[in-house]
Amino acid sequence: MRLHDYAPRPAHIKWLIDSDPAIRWQVMRDLTGEAPDAIAAERSRVATEGWGAQLLARQSAAGNWSGSPRGWRDDLPKADRDLLITLYSLAVLMDLGLDPASKEARRMIDRVDKRLVFKRLNDRPYLHGETEPCINGRILGIGSYFKEPNDALAKQLLGEQLEDGGWNCEAPKSTRSSFHTTICVLEGLLEYERAGGKSAGVTKARKRAENYLLERGMFRSLRTGKVIDKRWLRFSFPTFWRYDVLRGLDYLRNAGIKPDSRVREAIETVIERRHQNGRWPINRVHPEYIPLEMETSVGSASRWNTLRAVRVLHWYADSMF
Repeated sequence: MRLHDYAPRPAHIKWLIDSDPAIRWQVMRDLTGEAPDAIAAERSRVATEGWGAQLLARQSAAGNWSGSPRGWRDDLPKADRDLLITLYSLAVLMDLGLDPASKEARRMIDRVDKRLVFKRLNDRPYLHGETEPCINGRILGIGSYFKEPNDALAKQLLGEQLEDGGWNCEAPKSTRSSFHTTICVLEGLLEYERAGGKSAGVTKARKRAENYLLERGMFRSLRTGKVIDKRWLRFSFPTFWRYDVLRGLDYLRNAGIKPDSRVREAIETVIERRHQNGRWPINRVHPEYIPLEMETSVGSASRWNTLRAVRVLHWYADSMF
């Protein structure tokens, strides 16, 4: 591969800029290196324009998001379905980069903090988490980003780390980690540390989990070397609870990990997914639900996938050339 394979192309930057504020401000920060004041000004628009404003407007006065289509998770009581939709909606607001200091974000998270509970867990406050590490990883990240780090929840997750370095919602029945659960917990621990919840134990646990992904080349079985799940080589947004190679690489970039030979094949996979027009498409749309439509046409060019792919390749190229 050549440097050209990794370099952002001006036409694609222009296409990304001609988009929602949530895309624009991240392009300005990650790809074009704009001045901090300009980045902050663009980021502030996420709360009042486009996808961010639309999703914020759909939060109920009770603090949750709801409105799932008929047939979606009918196996769950409505209250539990709404809590899942709320989890996914909050995670997407983080992905959009909603400024947690904005009045809109503070009003939103105060509703969640003061009004939402897990009724099946004796009215446990929502931001205190529940029982599954895949959910608690997201809640730890959401609470750390929008409110404050939850030390008890972080400690709970550290106590659930498996011997191989990751996590699994099926533990203790399963003693092998899940990529899906592990990436959710990793993202949560990173936000926890950035919010001031640093400790030697958290950093050690996060490094072990990063090595869990890296030792497997981001998508291969450690035992057999085979691709664990070919669906991980196809990219989506939002990712919800699901792992894929682009999500894993973008986490490493965000965490400031220096790439090495263990990510090379995953990087090649990202390059191979690029269409001839230089843009990355939506390869998959997951069945999970939020009350917001962004990019839902499989095969069509995706600004989210293109933004994330270009910045991952830029991160890799910076260390290689």
